[in-house]
Parts: sequence; C-alpha cells; structure tokens
Amino acid sequence: MSETETTGASYAAAGVDIEAGDRAVELMKEWVKKTQRPEVLGGLGGFAGLFDASALKRYERPLLASATDGVGTKVDIARQMGVYDTIGHDLVAMVMDDIVVCGAEPLFMTDYICVGKVHPERVAAIVKGIAEGCVLAGCALVGGETAEHPGLLGPDDFDVAGAGTGVVEADRLLGPDRIRTGDAVIAMASSGLHSNGYSLVRHVLFDRAGMSLDQRVEEIGRTLGEELLEPTKIYSLDCLALTRTTEVHAFSHITGGGLAANLARVIPDALRATVDRSTWTPDAIFDLVGKAGQVERLELEKTLNMGVGMMAVVPADSVDVALTTLADRGVDAWVAGEITERGDHTTGAELVGEYATA
Repeated sequence: MSETETTGASYAAAGVDIEAGDRAVELMKEWVKKTQRPEVLGGLGGFAGLFDASALKRYERPLLASATDGVGTKVDIARQMGVYDTIGHDLVAMVMDDIVVCGAEPLFMTDYICVGKVHPERVAAIVKGIAEGCVLAGCALVGGETAEHPGLLGPDDFDVAGAGTGVVEADRLLGPDRIRTGDAVIAMASSGLHSNGYSLVRHVLFDRAGMSLDQRVEEIGRTLGEELLEPTKIYSLDCLALTRTTEVHAFSHITGGGLAANLARVIPDALRATVDRSTWTPDAIFDLVGKAGQVERLELEKTLNMGVGMMAVVPADSVDVALTTLADRGVDAWVAGEITERGDHTTGAELVGEYATA
C-alpha cells in the first residue's frame, strides 16, 4: 500500500481548510462591526445572531417581514474579473429592497457564502461588500455561514445568498388595498442591469456576440466587465424617506420578470397600471443586449429592468413632494404612469408607447 493509503484520512485531505475558514472570520469581523445597530447583542462568532426584540415595543402591532434571495449568475462575472467587494451590495439590495416594498424598516440580515476553496481575503472581501450594503440599507449583519464544498465547486467558484428581516406597523402596511384610481406611478432609475437576467446577458454577449469582459464599449463609456459588475442600487432608505415625507400606497421592486410583471404584483384586481415608455431612455447596456442577441423587446422587458429599479404608487397630490424627496436624496425619479380602472384588460400592468431616445 502507498503512504497515502496507509495514512488516516483528514478533513484537510478531503479539501476543507478549517484554519483558512477561521482566518476568513477574523478578517471579516471589522466589516460586520460597521453594520451594528443598538439592538444587536454580542459579536460575530456565536451560533446565532441576537437582536433585542424589546425594541419593537414602540410599535402598536409590529409585523415582521422577511425575505431571502441570491444574485444569480452575476457571481460568475465577479469571479472572472477577480472583483469580490461589490457583489455583496447586490445581495443586500435583492433582499432588503424586497422587504421595504411593504413599508418595512430593514432590521437585520444573515448571509451564506459557498465556496470551492476558502481564500480568506476573498471571503472577507465578499463580506465587506455585504456589510457596506447593510449600512446603505440601514440594517445590521448579525451572522452568516461560509461553507467549503470541494469536489462540488471549483477552487475559484462561489455563490452567495442571504435572508433578512424587517418590521412595519400593521396600520402602515403598504400594498394593493391602498391603491386608488388616479394614483401616479413614480419610477426610480436603476444603476444598470442590477442582478437579474444575467443568464440571458451572458449568453447573448459572450456566447453569441463573442464579446469579452475587458472589451471597452464606447456607447457605455467603460469596459463590459465594469458595466456588468455595477452594483445593484439599494433603495431601502430612500423608500422609507418617502413614507415619512408623504403618502405612499405601494412600492414595487423591479427584479426577475421585468417591470410590468413586478408592478402587477401590487395592483388590485379591479385596477390597472399603465406605464409610458416615452418617459425615460433605458441605459445603453439594454440596447446592447437587445441588438447583440436580436432579442425581441417583449423578451427584454420580461427579463431585464430596462432602467427602472423601484417604483412607487402615490396619490396624485403627493407627486411633487415625492419627487423632491427623492431628488434631495440623489435618486433619479420621474412620473412614469398612472392607475386606472382595469375594464376589459386582463393584465394588472402594461407598458405603452416607445422609449425616449437619448
């Protein structure tokens, strides 16, 4: 028998490096600390994150809101580019911007990072991005898990997922029951593709068009890789600011499924949202994907956000205050549509008209 066969098996020999995992935890601690809220108890390293629920006593009837998500195949762009400190922004946005849709304040989040091999600095960079995203969303990062899966993932492969919790007063819960005929639909600009549709985007730009991540795209003004890795905008605190300054009836986070399908999720059965494409010009990346893959507009709109990351439905007399609030916070926003009776229409939301040209 060989020496390998006569030596006892070990976790390290199987491909799991516990010491590297411990070092990754030490490296990420400083970033997690930056996300702490007064309600968080203890530090990183326990078996569970602790959040002091007595803080909810100020609510008459607190409703907890929860969500979980990942960032899909965008992680492969990060892997290929060797850039790991932005993908966490995407994760926080996907989770916490779902939570804020009902009017809930983000409270805390946990993450799950799965890797083929633990590279401590790389894992710490991912957590750094998550922590920075949590600061932008106003929530705490109370814990997480880093799992090493040798044999299932390659040494440089990884994936991220997260779960979050928020709270909203019951009588301030936003949603379809608040929406009325005559309400305005306000669109908030996206920061690009965000974190949805990357399977289509990668297929079109790489497999069909033969483009590369380091290729500079003049109409975009930077390399393709830089554009595709642009972090998802986090709207949580902007949406909460709107609820404090004026009346808001509903929000819609524009993610997988596109603008019309996501907006329809918050429209009551008797009403309909009509969104006018002529009120904005989608960023150049959307036109590039469409032309490079000869993707029909309907398919693009079912897959990508087309330049709108979040929508708010507000009473007509709240529009001016809403737009001013968002402008003061640096959010590009505009009135994109209105709420009407559904009539003979079968869908709750529809895009009409043609996109404005730049």
